[in-house]
Amino acid sequence: MIAALTLAALAALTAPPTLDSTRPDVVIADFEGDDYGGWKTTGTAFGEAPARGTLPGQMPVAGYLGRGLVNSYHDGDGSTGELTSPPFRIDREHLNFLIGGGGWEKETCLDLLVDGKVVHSATGPNREPGGSERLRWAAWDVRDLQGKEAVLRVVDQRKGGWGHINVDQIVQTDRPKIPQAASRTIVLQNRYLHIPVKTGAQKVRAKIEGEGGKILHEFDVELAPGEPDFLAFADLESFKGKSVTFRVDEVDDPKALEQIVQADHVPNAAGLYKEPHRPQFHFTSRRGWLNDPNGLVWHDGEYHLFYQHNPYGWGWGNMHWGHAVSPDLVHWTELPIALYPHKYGDWAFSGSAVTDHGNTSGFGKDGKNPLVAAYTSTGRGECIVFSNDRGRTWTEFEGNPVVKHDGRDPRLLWYAPGKHWVMAVYDEDEKVKPVRRSIDFYTSTDLKAWTFASRLDGFYECPDLFELPVDGDPNKKLWVVYAADGQYKLGAFDGKTFTPTSGPDKHTLWHGNFYAAQTFSDEPKGRRIQIGWARDVKFPGSAFNQQMNLPVELTLRTTTDGPRMFAEPVAELDALQQDVKDFSHWKNVTPDKLPPKNLQPEFSLPLNLQVPIYAKSMQDMQRQMRDRERKLKSYDACVIDLAFRPIGAMSLNLKLRGTTLVYDVARQDLSCKQVRAFVPQVDGLVRLKVYVDAGSIEVFANRGQAALSIASLPDAGNHSFEVATVGGAVDLEQLKLYSLQSSWPDGGR
Repeated sequence: MIAALTLAALAALTAPPTLDSTRPDVVIADFEGDDYGGWKTTGTAFGEAPARGTLPGQMPVAGYLGRGLVNSYHDGDGSTGELTSPPFRIDREHLNFLIGGGGWEKETCLDLLVDGKVVHSATGPNREPGGSERLRWAAWDVRDLQGKEAVLRVVDQRKGGWGHINVDQIVQTDRPKIPQAASRTIVLQNRYLHIPVKTGAQKVRAKIEGEGGKILHEFDVELAPGEPDFLAFADLESFKGKSVTFRVDEVDDPKALEQIVQADHVPNAAGLYKEPHRPQFHFTSRRGWLNDPNGLVWHDGEYHLFYQHNPYGWGWGNMHWGHAVSPDLVHWTELPIALYPHKYGDWAFSGSAVTDHGNTSGFGKDGKNPLVAAYTSTGRGECIVFSNDRGRTWTEFEGNPVVKHDGRDPRLLWYAPGKHWVMAVYDEDEKVKPVRRSIDFYTSTDLKAWTFASRLDGFYECPDLFELPVDGDPNKKLWVVYAADGQYKLGAFDGKTFTPTSGPDKHTLWHGNFYAAQTFSDEPKGRRIQIGWARDVKFPGSAFNQQMNLPVELTLRTTTDGPRMFAEPVAELDALQQDVKDFSHWKNVTPDKLPPKNLQPEFSLPLNLQVPIYAKSMQDMQRQMRDRERKLKSYDACVIDLAFRPIGAMSLNLKLRGTTLVYDVARQDLSCKQVRAFVPQVDGLVRLKVYVDAGSIEVFANRGQAALSIASLPDAGNHSFEVATVGGAVDLEQLKLYSLQSSWPDGGR
């Protein structure tokens, strides 16, 4: 049934017309019913009825009114169809409507037809990866069509990215809802502009313009109309003393720009890394979104971690390269943004970095070897940039792009036997069915001119390629190739072609929240160190979102199935260990509670609650309770070192601040939430090293034979850890609980 809205709900953003402004609005469709009413559908894109918000696999849809809307994402972006209204008479001056989704003319659109011809058409705002599923108001002036009979048609004839359309609240009115442009000019006396952000608010396209209207930065931002969730910041150090203009293309309330302030420090500098959900030993960005690690390299005494970064919002978008450095892979210092987008819509996607030993590129100066990075410029192709100041500033190679193709994510490496560079880069061809996805290999002697060498099919985005000794034997090496999902093959590489030797199937090391990993170039100790993106480890309500996985050392070891990759946390993480509770053989449990060496069936013991209270007064008890709470909180970031032999138990369970990790003896597997991995007993023994942080749990089984990453955001008041058996006994060889100090500046929380 079609329902009318109140005039207050449709208050116009612009001044009302002088003509009869008292005429009520006429709602053509609000899509609140259980079906489309008299609207006719073709194809499969629109389903049988209006959608109730976000559909499976879709980014969150926002900005629609009520509970229903037109959403053609049924079965994803591959579906097509049309939705056509019954005829209606045009008897108001304007048509207002909410629209979002794909921005493809004639393919993802809302059309107004009179006498069978399209007289007005509108699309959503999105054509590039990312974007927002938020619907926005739009309006058509139909004064010249008064009294005519018309039909509305919602069209989805697009497949692929943003191949869908969202529509809601189509209203005849004399009060058009047309978002306004707005601007504010500011004389910069300080380094940073603090920009108010409200996650889920209207996303607007913003520009920061310098003198003469030159665009300094351009990005999408969910500008807070009222109280912000957090403040993002734009670094404008080089423009201090000058005027800049902050301009938005459209905004519901121009007063939002009045909340922009300037300062000489990043927002809430004193509270950084102390936020309630801030991980204490996993890397997260100060503000905004984080994903793929990029450009991992050791150079001039520092480990460099570049990464995909949205500095202006909690969600994906506005891809820049964030930048952090560390002396030890553990304590990171975030630096200013390394790579900005070439222009709006031409984003800085993933890539890699190397030290150009010998200055083969000629980019170096003063006898020093430059840092060289390759990245995907989404509007151009694979591009080269270089730095002669330890990665603090970068210069574009004037010959960019150096490779142009339908792909992304270039990985650079030096192939010493051939004395040339290699670029391993993802490539795809959507014209063939099924779609071809591959890693392509290019070669170069100078990092500027590249020649295609070969192709390896069956891998998807973010490739990595390196050589490892088997069992530490330098005379017995294999090459490893993998892509974003971490599944890998072993084989030989001659500098141009990778030849698999480990069979047709890929092998799996990581399970769960792990994606787009990369390894460090030029690691000073000769190790192969890897960092992945802990995809979908989220921090709702925070100013930051997503985190990196722990840095691990990769090795190749012989197993019964042949050589396989193992991953163990880098030794540097041990420096964070503080207090330890040793439960091995229960030596520290009071005599009256001492169980036998074997943990018996259905036995459960809290690991961190052995803090007795002996109070002589109420004040004394309160003091001791506060002290105990403090001690329990100190173990919120911790590592558990466990080794046991099942001798009849059906399972051993670790309860970690409300999340349960289960080892199933019969299945010989380890599971937590939806993550599961095969973990065989080795000579009857199972070894687990479990890292617990504010947003995740990471488990390394049997000295790195399997690695699990699990998103887990515990309740702030839950500090409990517990070990339990089900259905039989286990023999504990080791059980230690270490608290971990923060790796952040000023000790974190």
